[in-house]
Amino acid sequence: MPPARTEAEVVRRLRAAGCVFAEDEARLLTDAATTPDDLVVLVARRVAGAPLEVLLGWAEFCGLRIAVAPGVFVPRRRTEALVEEAVRLARPGSVVVDLCCGSGAVAAAVAVTVPGIELHAADVDPAAVACARRNLPDVSVHQGDLVEALPRKLRGRIDVLTANVPYVPTAALGLMPPEARDHEPRAALDGGPDGLALARRVAAEAGSWLAPGGSLLFECGEIQVADALELVTAAGLSARLVTDDERGATVVVGTL
Repeated sequence: MPPARTEAEVVRRLRAAGCVFAEDEARLLTDAATTPDDLVVLVARRVAGAPLEVLLGWAEFCGLRIAVAPGVFVPRRRTEALVEEAVRLARPGSVVVDLCCGSGAVAAAVAVTVPGIELHAADVDPAAVACARRNLPDVSVHQGDLVEALPRKLRGRIDVLTANVPYVPTAALGLMPPEARDHEPRAALDGGPDGLALARRVAAEAGSWLAPGGSLLFECGEIQVADALELVTAAGLSARLVTDDERGATVVVGTL
C-alpha cells in the first residue's frame, strides 16, 4: 500500500491496521502533521503500534489536554473515576498527593476542579517527572520511590492520597495490547505476581502519611477486588469500593 498522504488514505491504512476509530484518528493525525511527509511518518508509526497520544503529544483526560511524551504512561479514561472520587473527598485547603503520577494527569484534573488545595505529585521515573512538571507548572513534583519521594513535612497531613499504581500481573503483560506492552514503561504496567505488589506497599505506608480521616485511592482489576480490599484492611484502613461500569473502572478507597 502506498504511503498515506490524504485523510482518506490515512483512514484506509488505519482500518487495515485494526484501528477501531480510524476516522477519528485520521483526522487527529492529519491535523497534527506539519507536512505531507510528516503525515506519512506519523501514520507509519501508528500502524506499527505507537500510541496515538504519544504521536499527538497529548491525551484528553477529564476534559483537559494532558501533555504526554515517549516512554511515559498514557492516562486512561477509566482513571477519571478515581479523579471523581478524589474530587468528592477533597476540599479547599486539603493536602492532596498523587503517587505514581506519570504525566500528572490525575493531579492536574483534581487541581482544576478543587481550588485552594496543597498539591504534590511524585514518580520514580525521571521521564514521567519531567512530563508531569510540564502539566503541573505550579505544583511540587518529586522524584523517588513511592512515599520516599515525599517531603517529611507531609507525614500525617495528607487528606487525599491517589496512587495510580500498576496492577497488571506480571504473567499477563504479554496479553496487553502492543501499544501498551511495547511502547509504555514496564514499571508503569507490571504490578508483580498478583498485580497488587505496589498497592500493598502504598497501603502499608499510608497510615503514617494520612491525616485523620484521610483516604488512599487506587485502581485494581475486577478479579483483584477481594484481595485489594483485604490488603487495605490489613494496613489498618477501612475499605470500600467505587465502581464505574461505563468506564470499566474499579477504585479501592481506604480511609484512616
